[in-house]
Amino acid sequence: MGQSHYKPQNVAADSTSMSSSSPSSRYSRRAYHAGSWYDSDKLALDATLSKFFADAAQNQRPSVLGIPRACICPHAGFSYSGPTAAYSYLALKEAMERNPSIRTIVVLHPSHHVFLESLLISGASTIETPLMNLAVDDVLREKLLSTGKFDLMNQRVDEHEHSGEMQYPFLAKIFMSVCSQEQIKVLPIMVGSIRANKEESYGKLIAPYLADESVFTVISSDFCHYGSRFSYTPRPNPSEASEHGINELFEYIEYIDRKGMDLIELQRPGAFADYFREYSNTICGRHPIAVWLNCVVANSENGIEKLDVRFVRYAQSSRVRSSNDSSVSYASAVARATSN
Repeated sequence: MGQSHYKPQNVAADSTSMSSSSPSSRYSRRAYHAGSWYDSDKLALDATLSKFFADAAQNQRPSVLGIPRACICPHAGFSYSGPTAAYSYLALKEAMERNPSIRTIVVLHPSHHVFLESLLISGASTIETPLMNLAVDDVLREKLLSTGKFDLMNQRVDEHEHSGEMQYPFLAKIFMSVCSQEQIKVLPIMVGSIRANKEESYGKLIAPYLADESVFTVISSDFCHYGSRFSYTPRPNPSEASEHGINELFEYIEYIDRKGMDLIELQRPGAFADYFREYSNTICGRHPIAVWLNCVVANSENGIEKLDVRFVRYAQSSRVRSSNDSSVSYASAVARATSN
């Protein structure tokens, strides 16, 4: 199963990456990575997810804050990141139990294979998973397309991108446990490698849609991809290592990740952009995260909704001790509504 992919996005998007917005262009998105990144057998997959949730529930700290409104989730093969992702999806389960009006899950995910300077919305009518098929929210899709700022993914681009797909079995599992499958729909949005000013403008554009109490947002991202195969092998300087008690490379990786995680919790998209200029951390979902952060800030400044963002789980695929080693970091965060 896939640990993760982090590749420079050097394949330019063109008309072959996008499809017509006409209803006739809709397709059923196949579970393209089933059987490799996660189980294709329904019973086996259900058992795997059940164990992830049981383990996370046992270790989860109770929260006294408001209803969950969004979460950040990893998207590697389930044997790597599934246990961490379960912490985020427990928050979705809680949200759906406490807020029965939830009708749409918006999934913001990156593009690993196609270079984009915009955002693409899935053109699917149905998303297949081994557990059940998910319906796509065509009404919200048409509202966003009507702004003229979005295009549609075609089926090939949609199915080859794993960062959205790795969320769908988790969503199906939650839907099956909380509600009937007809009640909740999904809307995947692929976020390209856009500049900070576009992250801000798109964040402001989608802010009112994501603030709707019928919408819950999932942001798909892994964190640091360390190793020569990811072209990222930084080492701490002596003063940095001494000041922060860093003795091993895996400790330095966590230090770098947590600097970014702190800025996400503080809801500072500008500082988050500066952080990448300083550390160049290989957080593959940095653009979906940044768009969402700008959305959160816009809703807060406009008095529409204020969120408290906290990371609830962090893990690494392996403990790196040499620049010859490699690892991928996984983190789950939950954003809850607050009256403060």
